[in-house]
Amino acid sequence: MAITFIHTIVAAKSRAESAHFFTELFGLPAPREFGPFLAVELTHGASFDYAQVGDDEEIHAQHYAFLVSEDEFDAIYGRIRERGLQHWADPRGSRPGEINHNDGGRGVYFQDPGGHYLEIITRPYGSGAG
Repeated sequence: MAITFIHTIVAAKSRAESAHFFTELFGLPAPREFGPFLAVELTHGASFDYAQVGDDEEIHAQHYAFLVSEDEFDAIYGRIRERGLQHWADPRGSRPGEINHNDGGRGVYFQDPGGHYLEIITRPYGSGAG
């Protein structure tokens, strides 16, 4: 049997704010209620299930990377710029306001309202020229 990733729980101070930020930026359908979560369906059947944490709970930032098409990159990056979101070409944030061209594609890093680091890339790592 093949192992298939189906969902992850994403901690958020405001599950609604974080889930809607994600769906709007990525051009996805609105999140849906699923028990205590707001679930965001991704195109390959997996989901991001946003969970509300208490005011006294600390959120430990996670990193989530997404492979997107060139057209999707243009659309998402356009929305990042329209919103004036801080973004970087590298995971350390040493190249603010830039994108990278790793593996002959494009990539950018940014944060969601909960402090998680999101990344979009158009080529998988190791798939092309540096």
